[in-house]
Amino acid sequence: MELILWRHTEAEDTTPDLARELTGRGRKQAARMADWLNPRLPPDIRIQASPAARTRQTAQALGREYELVPSLAPGASVDDVLAAAGWPDAAYPVLIVGHQPTLGQVAMRLLTGQAGDLTIRKGAIWWFQGRERMGQLQVVLRAVAAPDWL
Repeated sequence: MELILWRHTEAEDTTPDLARELTGRGRKQAARMADWLNPRLPPDIRIQASPAARTRQTAQALGREYELVPSLAPGASVDDVLAAAGWPDAAYPVLIVGHQPTLGQVAMRLLTGQAGDLTIRKGAIWWFQGRERMGQLQVVLRAVAAPDWL
């Protein structure tokens, strides 16, 4: 299974939290990352986004259908994200558009099997692949990219 974690791009610093929209820079970041992602995404990818305005707008940059998943809202747990994605057993790849610190915590769990925090930059993706080898799950980090690197 492939799992892509995409942190929303730069957003306004306003309230209420779920209504925060992308800044002009954030829209450009989302478009840049979407241009990089689109030709690389598997054809059967499922895209899931937090219901927050900033994650919806980030996902919309792909120009593809996506699903709003309430359990991915700010404050979600690592287990919420992995359950929404169906990790590691989903029959299809999943792209999650979400928030820090949760996405960094998911990345830490996938990379080390331990709880902890990693920082994922605004607009960046971390692309993982889970595979079984000799009866055990192995996690491969396939790519890390940020909009300002593209």
